[in-house]
Formats: sequence, structure tokens, C-alpha cells
Amino acid sequence: MTDKQRACLDLVLERKTSKQIARELGISKYTVDQRITNARAALGAADRDEVALRYARLRKIYHRIAYDPVEVVDRPTLVASDFPDGGYSGFDGLDDSSSLRDRLSGTHPPSGKIWRHDHLPGTRLTIIATLLVALIVFLLGSLGIAESLSRLISG
Repeated sequence: MTDKQRACLDLVLERKTSKQIARELGISKYTVDQRITNARAALGAADRDEVALRYARLRKIYHRIAYDPVEVVDRPTLVASDFPDGGYSGFDGLDDSSSLRDRLSGTHPPSGKIWRHDHLPGTRLTIIATLLVALIVFLLGSLGIAESLSRLISG
């Protein structure tokens, strides 16, 4: 629940009407009714009296400490490293740049997921056919451009 809903419910507990609550908080009666209705929905209450009872019960435990401050762990502090480069060489594989190193070293193919070993033969044929069509379109386009440039230059 919001602070505004709780402010309205605090005054409902004092048995004030919506009009009196509106005057005290400087808002409209409609806004007070809306906040109480939303609080009623949040608490699962059937009417205004029931929402006041449920809120009164929750209000008793609302301000209790939810944890023992003695058990709260302090924020971790950084400690200077004893290693000359500031790190430990045994953790080399744990950084995010390891996948980049693998791609650059050649352990992952440059084609990525296009040409995998687990593709079915039909899928492989489709990939090859698509690549051949793309190559033919590229070559025909290049020849067309070359012909147009030859005509422009020759006059």
C-alpha cells in the first residue's frame, strides 16, 4: 500500500467520514474513496470496516524491525592484491573475453551457427543453394555495373 492510502486508513481508524478525511488531507472526497477502495483491494477486504480492521492489525506489526541489525553483513571492502599484476593467473578462463579469444584463435568457425555439424542433409543443400544464388546475383550485378561503366567511358 502507498503512503497516501495509509494516511487515509489512519483517519478511517479514527472513524472519520470520507468528507472529513478529504478536508483534513486537502484532497477531494472522490480521491479519498478511491484510495480506500484501492487499499481494500490490496488487503482483500469486503467493505470499509473490514479494511480498517485488517489495516489496524497490519499497522501493529508494520513498524517492527524485520531483521536483527547484529546479523546484517557489512559491505565488502576491496583488499589490495599480493600478486604483481593485481590478479591471479589461475582465473584466466573466467573473464568475459574468453569467448572473444576463442573466436579469434579459430576454435569457433567464422560462419557461426550457419554451418553446423548437426544440420540435416536437406538443410545443408538449402544452405548451399542459397549461397550459390547469392553468388550468381552478385556476379551478374557486378557484370552489369562493369558494362555500364564501360559504356560511359567509351562514350
